[in-house]
Amino acid sequence: MSSTESSGSVPPAEFRAALGQFASGITIMSTLQDGVAHAMTANAFTSVSLDPPLVLVCVDKGVRMHSAVLDCGYWAVSVLSGAQEAIAERFARSGRDLYSQFDGIGTTAGPKTGCPTVDGALSWLECRTWATYDGGDHTIVVGEVLSLGTGAAGDPSALIYHSSHYRELPGN
Repeated sequence: MSSTESSGSVPPAEFRAALGQFASGITIMSTLQDGVAHAMTANAFTSVSLDPPLVLVCVDKGVRMHSAVLDCGYWAVSVLSGAQEAIAERFARSGRDLYSQFDGIGTTAGPKTGCPTVDGALSWLECRTWATYDGGDHTIVVGEVLSLGTGAAGDPSALIYHSSHYRELPGN
């Protein structure tokens, strides 16, 4: 059996329901392709290594973001606050207009890559693709962190996803 074939022993709906019990943070991944900003909501994001500083994001092979991030080789991740649920919902929808998708959302171009970071996010990172790996219907994109920053002082809530719903995780 190839790495992309399923054994059929785990029904997809049950797999999704079981993994839905794992609370995850919500991020916006963005990149530039031919000068046009692309973005998607990602909860499959994690740190990989401190030395060198590496993170990973899993990108669905069936979305336009997939080719954009692989073509560019640079990308940014914005970790959303609890007040940014509408942004997460916008970038989770497929089929949105590519050229107006950032309308009404404050962004700042990353200082190293120019990829948009979401204003008001808890933190942001700019990355250069370090490696990619086949992950079934997704590509695992590992990035070397080139620059990063944190949001405003204080202790804002984080946006998380659990049991098919966005939720706020209060700050300390």
